Amino acid sequence: MIDLLRQEVMCGADLVVVKVGTNVLAADDGTLDLEQVRHLSEQIAEIKRQGKRVVLVSSGAIGAGIGRLGLKTRPTELPALQAAAAIGQCRLIEAYDSCLRPLGYPTAQVLLTAEDFNHRERYLNVRNTILQLLDWNALPIINENDTVSVEEIRFGDNDQLAAMVTNLLRAPLLVILSVADGLYPGDPDVTPDLKPIPTVTNIDEQTFAHVGVSKSKLGTGGMRSKLQAVRLATAAGESVCIASGRTPNVLLRLLAGETLGTLFPATGGAVRSWKRWIGFTKKPKGTYVVDAGARLALVERGKSLLPVGVVEVVGTFSSGDVVAVEHPAGVEIGRGLTNYSSDEVRRIMGRPSAQLADLLPGSRWEEVVHRDNLVLT
Repeated sequence: MIDLLRQEVMCGADLVVVKVGTNVLAADDGTLDLEQVRHLSEQIAEIKRQGKRVVLVSSGAIGAGIGRLGLKTRPTELPALQAAAAIGQCRLIEAYDSCLRPLGYPTAQVLLTAEDFNHRERYLNVRNTILQLLDWNALPIINENDTVSVEEIRFGDNDQLAAMVTNLLRAPLLVILSVADGLYPGDPDVTPDLKPIPTVTNIDEQTFAHVGVSKSKLGTGGMRSKLQAVRLATAAGESVCIASGRTPNVLLRLLAGETLGTLFPATGGAVRSWKRWIGFTKKPKGTYVVDAGARLALVERGKSLLPVGVVEVVGTFSSGDVVAVEHPAGVEIGRGLTNYSSDEVRRIMGRPSAQLADLLPGSRWEEVVHRDNLVLT
């Protein structure tokens, strides 16, 4: 039976972000599998010949460095990991370029940290650079800048990075290539006859219950990380497919509409670029905990957040920072740009807007977060 939804999503995407995991590119001994790089590159070249634009988010730098250095195990200390990434990144880009250049497609290395997404100007510069590379028919190859990234500026893993790049470019489709065939309804190691779930239309706690917390041998993520990335992309209006990067011609077959892996269709409508940055890119500096009335006003009625609905302020932040909004159960409702600092809101929270002039002389806004600067997540 033809899956019409899959056909529409996969065949209709004119811009595709492909994320390939470390273990897809690694040989059994942990070195870079050049044959796998060649196979992936040939598929990307064919997709580009079909008139589609492709952006590649590729892991594998640390793994390639481990192989180049002949290390028996993955380092655990941060300086050693960063040094391995520095060596491996050269090897990784060299491998892609040697495969794609003869096919007529130049490659471009783009190394990013989370700070590039947190700052609006840098965020837009990244977007403009990638779009220019696509106009030149080049293949942007994006990776986290592992050599300089520390805990405060890390994405966590390249699944998260790929989702943020997808949102940045407003790409209609993200394909995550893993060593897993998709999302299973249980553990395929325990029940070998299990098949991947073809389509998941809603990611909830039951969806996360299907996966464990394990990570891959060389990579930094697992299926839970991938589902978090899926939720980030689909909420902003993009679709995601998780499939095995070891399946022959997997990209070509997916984009032809073949039922491989697990498809996660977009759950939200298209979100404007400004709100994508607020709601799905920039990290919140703090949190507003709101009462049930405020939650209803925000979620059901499309209203702004007023001081009277705030019951707790978490963290320290300034006016203009992005702040998360949660209800008391700890579930995030949305994110927005705060009109006031954390100290100022602590003085006015729980109070009606009519009292603002007395509590904060010279205050300019009735709202703590205006609806125009609020994104429900």
